[in-house]
Formats: sequence, structure tokens, C-alpha cells
Amino acid sequence: MVKKIAVLVRDRQGEALRMALGLTLVDDIIDVYMLNGKFTETEQDHLNLELMKELDMKIYSNDKDNVGVEYLATREIAHKLPEYDHVLPY
Repeated sequence: MVKKIAVLVRDRQGEALRMALGLTLVDDIIDVYMLNGKFTETEQDHLNLELMKELDMKIYSNDKDNVGVEYLATREIAHKLPEYDHVLPY
């Protein structure tokens, strides 16, 4: 049975992205939420985000300054989280 997993990215952005990519190995649906601020993108983070897009992972942010990801207000994110089987804050 396919599970839906949300990864909430806060402080350790690079590690959270690597973890989210690692979760794709179990063939579950993985969505990533970048929360509360501008994402500071390193070269490795850029590569991870590109791979996520190639894998059709959905990436959301509650900060309009984060380009290349879908903006959702904090309230909208809060309404989406109960849809997931697991929510992993990182």
C-alpha cells in the first residue's frame, strides 16, 4: 500500500532534501514543504531540487521569495497535512 509522506523543511535544509530523496526508494508519495523563510540553496541543494522535479515530487513553500516551487500560505499547508500518513519535520 502506497503511503503519503510530507517532509517539512525548516533548519537543516540540505539534510531534509537528502532525506526526502532517500524516501523515494520505498515508492511512496513524497511531498516537500519549505517553511518559514527564504531557502538558501547550495549547489548540492540545487541538484537535489532538480532531481525532485524530475521525479515529479511536489515542492511547496510558504515564502513567495522561494522561486521554482509552488507557493502555499501557511493556512493552506495546515489544511493539507492531515491528508498524509506521515509528517516528518526536519
